[in-house]
Parts: sequence; structure tokens; C-alpha cells
Amino acid sequence: MNDPVSPADALHELLDGLPARQAGQAVERLIANYRGATPTDTPILRDRADVAAYAAYRMPATFEAVRSALEAFADAVPEWTPGSHVDVGGGTGAATWAVSATWPGRRPVTVLDWAEPALAVGRELAASNPALEQVRWQRARIGSALTLEPADLVTVSYVLNELPAPDRAALVDAAASAAQAVVIVEPGTPDGYGRIIEARDRLIAAGFRIAAPCPHSAACPIVPGEDWCHFSARVSRSSLHRQVKGGSLPYEDEKFGYVAAARFPVDPAPSRVVRRPQIRKGQVLLDLCEAEERLTRTTVSKRHGDLYKAARDADWGDAWPPPAP
Repeated sequence: MNDPVSPADALHELLDGLPARQAGQAVERLIANYRGATPTDTPILRDRADVAAYAAYRMPATFEAVRSALEAFADAVPEWTPGSHVDVGGGTGAATWAVSATWPGRRPVTVLDWAEPALAVGRELAASNPALEQVRWQRARIGSALTLEPADLVTVSYVLNELPAPDRAALVDAAASAAQAVVIVEPGTPDGYGRIIEARDRLIAAGFRIAAPCPHSAACPIVPGEDWCHFSARVSRSSLHRQVKGGSLPYEDEKFGYVAAARFPVDPAPSRVVRRPQIRKGQVLLDLCEAEERLTRTTVSKRHGDLYKAARDADWGDAWPPPAP
């Protein structure tokens, strides 16, 4: 059996022959746009060169962040598989690839984005993956006027930061009205956390249950302005990826925040590791968000036996304690 096609493989084919200087200049402009605090009312991706640069700069990281969020969601709904998927603001399709990696098999998918060049490149990339044969790439303005067709799963990744507050609220409400499950991913910054909390509150008000990362659907115990909830995904970088991004390491860590919620019953983690575990001599310190709506630090030592071994293997974002074998 052939191994599944990865987005990295598809990207390599797409970017082969793209002048590094041209890609680098486009990346610099894209960084300035994506780091800006002012929402834009025009597509950031203007042409194929922009899209190719964007794909090299952002698609691997977006894929890994969304896949991490989806895996946590899948753990909370182990008997559920989406039969259909709408990816709002999906661009070149990173979230669509992530859904396919989490739940293998073919399903009807609609990717909505207002940048036609991004959709065209997404379609080209997806052609290398048989699981994405049923994807429909559709141009749509992402905002308050957007209406969504019913779907089992709606994903919204790295989109809310591009919208003004009224459009963000309208988009979350539209996703809640259309979907049985909603997964929203944003940059792992204090502002990104604020947008995730706003979306989380709206999903709960619409009758959704929080499946991940939170172990409960009550108020977040983090005090705004003092801290923020975010996680990290390790991203492998190809040599071409390093060239375009101007880096030398074979990997990078993508910081992201997310919320995953469903209209049907969910089984969230008993608690969630919300900081990188601190491994010390004979003990591991874990910062946890618990079902009792509180943040705690617990120390797991050698005297805890197998639990200590699990704690040494625990990663930021993992459920705790680990499921029984």
C-alpha cells in the first residue's frame, strides 16, 4: 500500500522552480500583513506568487496546528467521524488536509475563501491526494453576509484575526448554525486567545459542548491580561521551506490556540497539560487545567511508578492522566 500523500510532498512539487528571492519578498509582505492588528477588507493573497510564498511560509505550520487540535477533538469523540466538512477561509486547504489525516477516507468537502488564486493552488495541491477528490473549491467573501451549507464539521483556522469584531461574531454564529461540530484555530498570542474565548462563549451559548482543549464547558479560569491559553506543534521544515523562511533549523514550533465543540455528547480530557512539562531530578511538574474549573500545578515523582513514566513522556497539550492501557 502506498503511503498517504503529505502536504509537504505536494508543496515541494508546487514550489519547485519558484525563485527564492521572489518568494522571500512575498513572504516579507505577508508577514507584515498577518502580524498587523488591523483587519483587512481585501484579500491578502493577490496572485499565484503570493499564494506559493504563503503556502511555503504558512501551510505546514497551519496543517500541524489544526491537526493537533483535531486529534484532541477526536480523542474526545472516539466513535464519531465527520461525513462532510466545510473549511471556512481555507485558502490552500491546510485544514482540509488535516481533517483527512485525522479521519481517513473520502467525504464531501467545501473550501471557502475569497482569494481565487489561493483556491486555484489549493485545488492543484489536492490533486495529488486521492482522499481529497471530492473537495469543492468555492470563492466566497468571509464576513457577516456568509451563509454556510449544513455539514458535520466546520473548521475556521487563522481567519478570525483577519475580521472585524462584528464579522467574527457572525462567522462563529453561522458555523454554529450549520455544523454538528466546530473547530476554530487562532495564533497562540494573547489576542488570539481573546478571539478563541469569544468564539467559545458563542458556541456554548448556541448549545455546544466543549470537547477540547478545555476539560469543561464552564468559564475559563485564566484571568484575562495575566495569561493566555495556547499550545505548540512541532513543524518539520524542508530545505526549500528553510530557504523561503530564512531559517536554518530543521524544525519550528507553531504556537496556536483552539476550541473544539460539538452539539452531541463529548468526553473531554479529565485535565489538560497547559504548559511545557518541567522535568527535574526524580520529578515532573505539570501545569494543568482541570475539570473543576481551575488551574493547578501537580508534581509527579518516582514514587508514583508508571504515572511518573507517563509524566516524563507527557507533552504540552496532552490529556492528563493518560488513558489506561
